[in-house]
Amino acid sequence: MQTTMAVEDLKLTLPELLDSLTPGDEVILTRNQQPVAKLLVPPPAPQRQPRVPGNCKGMITLLVEDDEHLKDFEEYMK
Repeated sequence: MQTTMAVEDLKLTLPELLDSLTPGDEVILTRNQQPVAKLLVPPPAPQRQPRVPGNCKGMITLLVEDDEHLKDFEEYMK
């Protein structure tokens, strides 16, 4: 829905206007019958899919499989 509204009218009806807007609506504000601003309500963000464990399995390749590098962290791994 596209609405055109004078800035003078907006001062009186802003709360009602904000309550009536839905995603995708646009309001063009005018002063002396000339457009001065456009308010656009963005569409809702798409819902993300839930995370799945193991989704990136196989994306990292270890060139060396040893526990040698873990010796420095033994005190933290208790």
